[in-house]
Amino acid sequence: MRVLVLGSGQLARMMSLAGAPLNIELSAYDVTNGNIVHPLTQTVLGSGLDNAIANADVITAEFEHIPHPILDICEQSGKFLPTTEAIKAGGDRRLEKALLDNAGVRNAKYAVINSREDFDVAIEHVGIPMVLKSALGGYDGKGQWRLKDLADVENIWAQMADCIASSDNQAIVAEEFVPFQREVSLVGARGRDGSIAVYPLAENVHTEGVLSLSTAIADQELQAQAQQMFTSVAESLNYVGVLALEFFDLNGQLVVNEIAPRVHNSGHWTQQGAETCQFENHLRAVCNLPLGSTQLIRETAMINILGEDTLPNELLAMDGVHIHWYGKEKRTGRKMGHINVCSDYSGELQRRLSALADVLDKTAFPALAKFAR
Repeated sequence: MRVLVLGSGQLARMMSLAGAPLNIELSAYDVTNGNIVHPLTQTVLGSGLDNAIANADVITAEFEHIPHPILDICEQSGKFLPTTEAIKAGGDRRLEKALLDNAGVRNAKYAVINSREDFDVAIEHVGIPMVLKSALGGYDGKGQWRLKDLADVENIWAQMADCIASSDNQAIVAEEFVPFQREVSLVGARGRDGSIAVYPLAENVHTEGVLSLSTAIADQELQAQAQQMFTSVAESLNYVGVLALEFFDLNGQLVVNEIAPRVHNSGHWTQQGAETCQFENHLRAVCNLPLGSTQLIRETAMINILGEDTLPNELLAMDGVHIHWYGKEKRTGRKMGHINVCSDYSGELQRRLSALADVLDKTAFPALAKFAR
């Protein structure tokens, strides 16, 4: 089976690693330059979308921000999964909000802003404080503002107006501020036959809008809520593949924050912590193979490596520590890799995370250092 991935980053890389044992061959299409590359070596295998499509049995995507003309051509081939509708919704907060409303799942009150007048209407409808997010292109904390006081309206509007004018079809989505206790996410898969398998919830800690620490948790009540909402969204889209839902936990009630129609950063722990990792299950789903078990097999946490290209060698001697590098050139704040930490029970996991915090630079891994404190 030959799978073409739109996008040539670390998610395509990890899908390739997961597909090899199943004899699934992956190539990646770089949407910025039109090259077809090997997901691991980045060796150029060819060029041109038509060639890439012709040599693939299945087409999928590793991220949402794909030019719509590319998605439309892939859809016409009849090979693309999950759906172009899902990918477009994941990359446009307006479509995402409409999708969540259509699926009947709880999400924050919102309004779409295209003009200064719309901003006034949003303030009246949504209320202050509010969170403002660019409809297109924003991720990892980029393209976001918080309005806490009417005195800041003009200053924030000036920044948002520049954002709206920066590209065609750009807008701002205003959301009510949700006073959540924690952020959690659910990663799951839906097969072509409609079968669904979800992983345990992960509790997530962000630093300056970027995921830092993600830990698999056991909470039966929240798990049931999350699974019901996952099923509603996946079935409303006739989704095939791995899908992630990010939630706010508001006093035991989950509110959907965002969706990600792809394998997801908060699911990287599944590589060591689950019977079948999210990357393998995505390939199983799009290749029409039975989904693998999502059972938790050991307590696991994931730490993102941001802007660092080396780690102390002693990590390799630590029990339960697994390092995954992405082969990227070092850049401040860039996701360079991640560390999965595993154990047989939660107390041991906490001790291993604390031991890891003693070894790693506290400024480079602030969420881990805070956990240890």
